[in-house]
Amino acid sequence: MALHCYSPFSVLSQFRGLKGNRVIICADILSALLLRATGQKLQKAYRLNLRRLGLLTSLQDRGILPCGDIAALVHLWNPFTILSCVGLSTSPIENLAVIVSLSGALLVRRVPLAAFGLVMATHLSLYSATLAIPLIFLLGYGLDAPPVKKFLQTRHVGVETTGSTSDVSKQDKLTQTTQLFLWRTVLYFVFWVLVWSSYVLVLCSLSLKQYGGLEEMFKRTYGFILRIEDLSPNIGVFWYFFAEVFDFSRNYLLIVFNLYILLTGIPPLAFRLKHRPCFLAFAYLAFSSILKSYPSVGDAALYLSLWALFVNELTDMEHSFFIFCGYIGFSLLSPVMHNIWIWRGTGNANFYFGNAMGYACFQYMFVEKSVNAMLNHDQALKKATSEMTKN
Repeated sequence: MALHCYSPFSVLSQFRGLKGNRVIICADILSALLLRATGQKLQKAYRLNLRRLGLLTSLQDRGILPCGDIAALVHLWNPFTILSCVGLSTSPIENLAVIVSLSGALLVRRVPLAAFGLVMATHLSLYSATLAIPLIFLLGYGLDAPPVKKFLQTRHVGVETTGSTSDVSKQDKLTQTTQLFLWRTVLYFVFWVLVWSSYVLVLCSLSLKQYGGLEEMFKRTYGFILRIEDLSPNIGVFWYFFAEVFDFSRNYLLIVFNLYILLTGIPPLAFRLKHRPCFLAFAYLAFSSILKSYPSVGDAALYLSLWALFVNELTDMEHSFFIFCGYIGFSLLSPVMHNIWIWRGTGNANFYFGNAMGYACFQYMFVEKSVNAMLNHDQALKKATSEMTKN
């Protein structure tokens, strides 16, 4: 259904140049505006958290970067975003749905809007379903913040030894309020996810009735993604691996590869980053873009834009220049290796697959260093808080 609605604009682009890109351009601009508003909200929460911990001074306040503006600029001027627009990819529409779901849960707590964005993002790309966990944490716990429970326990010990009884009672009240999980909001979100999912499925069944209905749709969309039927070269690594495996082990390896995302990436990250749901959404999107069966440059454009929302927390990220150069190098080598292998015939598949492996390794390194930098930032805040309490 999405491709049926999208096809007239691609036909327009064949006759009117870039005029067919208007929908994609509008989607990118709207995504940038939502990212800017989201960044401003996160920046206010970041200042508030530092003030609550007693770590915010006037000098530090001046050094806080406008993460919303930076994220919007990264999204609009990212070469991957521009390539997705010029190539008439549907990735900007998928990215917009993801950003709508996050902004709906973060900006004004519009639960129906967040549920609508999640359902549409999952309808367009199956791997976006992993965003359900960050959205539940975001609606249940609130905005990204340091692990407040541990911080308040540290402050509580200091107050018990040096403070008055009123200070202790204030800390107890604050601890109780930060430990609450809004189950009612989460259940409301689940209800709207079911409503929007039913609505989308009914529309699809009516529009695709003459083509086989929902069963054929699931087979040719989600089944196509999970079974990895198309082995055409792409920037991922699955196409080469499944082109080389034996047929008798293909089904087993499909199960292993598809469960790898669910079992190795989602639970550990959710356990360690549940206090930072927006950053958890970035980690999930980046991790899934590496292991998708059919990745695109639009996936990188999305998680790089979300990464820019946390420039204040990730200023001490290790090997950032090396990773940046690796991104540029492998991005430029990818079309070169494709041309050498496909068009000129002077190379083989190992040329292009080696470049894809290098690109995947740098993406892994980027996610790993980003997560470590965020956890180190929280640890540094905890250490500063404990030192200030002792003094």
